[in-house]
Amino acid sequence: MNPVDLRGTAAELPDAWNSRLLGRIGDIGGAGGVGLKVLRMDGRALEPESHGTAEALLVLDGTLRLTAGGVAVEVCAGEMYVVGAGVEHAVRPGSRGTLVIVERLADPE
Repeated sequence: MNPVDLRGTAAELPDAWNSRLLGRIGDIGGAGGVGLKVLRMDGRALEPESHGTAEALLVLDGTLRLTAGGVAVEVCAGEMYVVGAGVEHAVRPGSRGTLVIVERLADPE
């Protein structure tokens, strides 16, 4: 695999907040594994959501503003925040930059 320009890939995505799966790690025998995604944040807020597994949010550049479990969190460039399984979280207005998400992928059916 060749090196991936994460910022460039995020900038080329047609829509902000729509991630691109860059790779799978630990996908043994079609078990799903862990996905590495990148996306571009554009300042808009997003509705609350929660997931059955934890996800790691790594800010490459800019700032991610979250509410997680009812607590306001600000994640700056070079920082990572892990949202626990089942924790409701929402993106607050003003989140801009490049975000990498590491999360367990659903097992194929």
